[in-house]
Amino acid sequence: MVLPAQLPDSRVLHPWLASLGHEVQGARSLAGDVSPRRYFRLDLGDGKSAILAYYPATVREACARFIATTELLQSSSVPVPAILGSNCGAGFMLLEDLGTSTLYDRRGEDWASLMPYFEESLSLLRRIRGLPLETVEALNPPLDRDLLVAELRQTWEIYLTPRQLIGDSNLERSLWRALEEVCRQLASEPQVVCHRDFMARNLVPLAAAPNLGVLDHQDLRVGPSCYDLASLLNDSLFPPPEIESALVATCVSDESEILAYHRAAVQRAIKVVGTFEAFARRGNPSRLHLIPQTLGRGLYHLQRIPEGQGLTTPLTELWRPILGP
Repeated sequence: MVLPAQLPDSRVLHPWLASLGHEVQGARSLAGDVSPRRYFRLDLGDGKSAILAYYPATVREACARFIATTELLQSSSVPVPAILGSNCGAGFMLLEDLGTSTLYDRRGEDWASLMPYFEESLSLLRRIRGLPLETVEALNPPLDRDLLVAELRQTWEIYLTPRQLIGDSNLERSLWRALEEVCRQLASEPQVVCHRDFMARNLVPLAAAPNLGVLDHQDLRVGPSCYDLASLLNDSLFPPPEIESALVATCVSDESEILAYHRAAVQRAIKVVGTFEAFARRGNPSRLHLIPQTLGRGLYHLQRIPEGQGLTTPLTELWRPILGP
């Protein structure tokens, strides 16, 4: 068996794959995402393939969590890649190959064709939310006020401040107080199980349309009830306002829940800007092109909550070089 040189630790990997009974014919590195994990599509011969996930030492603890969250999600009929083998000590996991493209890769299609997939996404979201809190609480820290604020602080420090996007001292104080209040309000909302990164890049259209497989679920945790919905509709693939409103209406029932959705979308969008910037600084700039629209989504939702009163007009002008005309 000859494997490409870029595969990690082949002296351990080679015999491990052989012990699983796989005759690997070749491998191809998959495009990286905003994570230190690395993925490879392995050719197993006879038209079969599998995904090799490699967890570097800095994130190796996520390997065992992925096993636990796989079992939890499978118990709720959430389609996730089957684990074909694991060696978490060495950082290896072999996964079922669900397909070569994600829902994000279909972003050029019209929304009439995408809508069934988003409706199916909401069905999966409900199954995830229905998991018992106690089964998830020990896996990862909750998306509580402190963590929500810390995520926004990263964006503040590495993206907004260096680009002078926080304004004068008065606007700076007002904006930060508003963001802290958003996080406080979110932490006071009903808490449910969240995927944590439930968005188009982690959803794979399956052969039986519009079924979807769910990826990257090792960060499953307890968080605000509208968090995953806000992530789905405001991260990477952005539905137009009328589609967004229709999808939100199927999930929320009153004005307080609508406000909770807008707050979660503010936090998620601004948080993601910092995530994209942080990974660009580590050598992965692949998501920088999403920042203008993501930041714009944050501003759009800020306009729709009490915390944003008096902020959106100066921010619109201040952020115009990023947002565009």
